[in-house]
Amino acid sequence: MATKTKSKSNTAKSNGAAYSKEMYLDWFEKILLMRRFEEKSGQLYGQQKIRGFCHLYIGQEACAAGAGSALIKGDKWITAYRDHAHPLVLGSDPRKLMAELYGKETGVSRGKGGSMHFFDKEHNFVGGHGIVGGQVPLATGLAFSEKYNKTGNLCICYMGDGAVRQGAFHEALNLAMLWKLPVIFVIENNGYAMGTSVTRTSNVTELYTLGDAYDIPSYAVDGMSVEDVHDAVSQAAEVARKGDGPTLLEFRTYRYKGHSMSDPAKYRSKEELNEYRGKDPLEQVRTTIFENKFASEEELEAMDVKIKSIVEEAVKFAEESSFPDGQQAFEDVYMEKDYPFIVD
Repeated sequence: MATKTKSKSNTAKSNGAAYSKEMYLDWFEKILLMRRFEEKSGQLYGQQKIRGFCHLYIGQEACAAGAGSALIKGDKWITAYRDHAHPLVLGSDPRKLMAELYGKETGVSRGKGGSMHFFDKEHNFVGGHGIVGGQVPLATGLAFSEKYNKTGNLCICYMGDGAVRQGAFHEALNLAMLWKLPVIFVIENNGYAMGTSVTRTSNVTELYTLGDAYDIPSYAVDGMSVEDVHDAVSQAAEVARKGDGPTLLEFRTYRYKGHSMSDPAKYRSKEELNEYRGKDPLEQVRTTIFENKFASEEELEAMDVKIKSIVEEAVKFAEESSFPDGQQAFEDVYMEKDYPFIVD
């Protein structure tokens, strides 16, 4: 019988005691890069430079930044279609990411994936995936590969709160715990599956407790706090690397924009939005930096100027890149290699 888990509450924040100056400045820079990249993406979408679907991450940046500082090179990352921020944390070239949004051949997916399907093998980002919950069993397979090959690495899998009502979610958790696979399942619970609140679609609203059915260590985490995210992922990574199997984390976060660029988000009250505006991860980190005199206002403004320059350079790169020609639609469809076990 599963042991009832309790909501995790980490305390190392707003005083700088447990984290270094370098850590806070790195968090601030990464969150700022995600924020400015997404703000520019939204602007370009409005100008019809970016087409198709576009799901912004504004407000949820701590979920990616905190995990980025907790994991190591070689760990695999996989997520759903809200996928612009994670590769930025991993070090992907913003120019190639922006070019992918434009559908250009210089993009990380050669212009074939667009906003929802970033992939970057060099930085171990195994994709954004458009099918709701489709990445969860893929993460279990990736973790199986890491264990089988004894790499010492793990896979972290992000999903939205709507994905936990897919059958594949439960199948994946069952196998991951049965085989003690090195995987961290992360539910980015921003309160809404598209425009429908969790309370209207699930009898279980404490989503982390879904792991109890499989004896998976499961915790709720303040997803607006980069410190709490870092601490929770660090502990889950330690469990995974010891061979003790998966952890399920529910990051309670919030998106300041609609589900996608076509969503006006009228289902949310101004009071709710303002409440979460007061928990902005960017401003929380900024405040801690000032409280501990880790940097001056002028130094953070200079960092912002640098980040904006990086984003503008990414836009310039995307604008000047070419669209793929029609013939490329037939490339990368099948693996161009003969396997001995394939028989005509």
